[in-house]
Amino acid sequence: METKPSEISSSKMFGGYNKRYKHYSPKLGCSMTFHIYFPPSSSTSQKFPVLYWLSGLTCNDENFIAKSGAQRVASAEGVALIAPDTSPRGLNVEGESESWDFGVGAGFYLNATQEKWKNWQMYDYVVKELPQLLTENFPQLDTSRASISGHSMGGHGALTIYLKNLDKYKSVSAFAPVSNPINCPWGQKAFTNYLGGNKADWEAYDATCLISKFHDVKATILIDQGEDDKFLQEQLLVNKFEEACRSVGVPLLLRRQPGYDHSYFFISTFIEDHIRHHVQALNL
Repeated sequence: METKPSEISSSKMFGGYNKRYKHYSPKLGCSMTFHIYFPPSSSTSQKFPVLYWLSGLTCNDENFIAKSGAQRVASAEGVALIAPDTSPRGLNVEGESESWDFGVGAGFYLNATQEKWKNWQMYDYVVKELPQLLTENFPQLDTSRASISGHSMGGHGALTIYLKNLDKYKSVSAFAPVSNPINCPWGQKAFTNYLGGNKADWEAYDATCLISKFHDVKATILIDQGEDDKFLQEQLLVNKFEEACRSVGVPLLLRRQPGYDHSYFFISTFIEDHIRHHVQALNL
């Protein structure tokens, strides 16, 4: 099976190119797709820092590329955008597509420990396998200069991955992240099925729990949260993360945005601020 990525589409945008690739993932045991937005290049020797974007429930690698409008500022700032898929696909595990908030399209960026879901290793895919694949196949990317961002479930992924890998990422930001999943229905459903009943294991994938362990954070964490987000009170619990950051002195800029919901209309409004936030850290 071909582990080397093959290009399956290419579209020019703001002088650069959205390119979609397919490859076989040994870690996940299936074929996966991902997008790269390459900004325009002035020379063949130019190497771009990378910003990983982790999408939310029901999404794949296409949503951010098609809806965010992030390419305009990425082009201007010279940063490559990397958008992986949100779960393994095509494995036909019983029950994988029965609900929108679990299974396919809902990998929660963790390494599942339960046998039935053993292929759901999205943490290792994002942190280890995909960066190595990029380093080996795309010399124009400088994967040693990387930052990470995401939305909702992907915001949860970005925060937890960043906190546990402060040596790998220069900065983190999130839109409406699932901030305290051990205490919300989405997180409890996913963690019970993927990780089993030991709640101590859940805390390893909860940003609010992790911040007390991994609080040597230098770059300010940026979070935008729409005040009209219907998931804010029950699922996102961003206030809990804010309290946890305050208790250990982690720099957090939490911007509550009046009138905004959970959609890509919200993301596209503020994505420029997030990319500039990361560019500042990547260029230090």
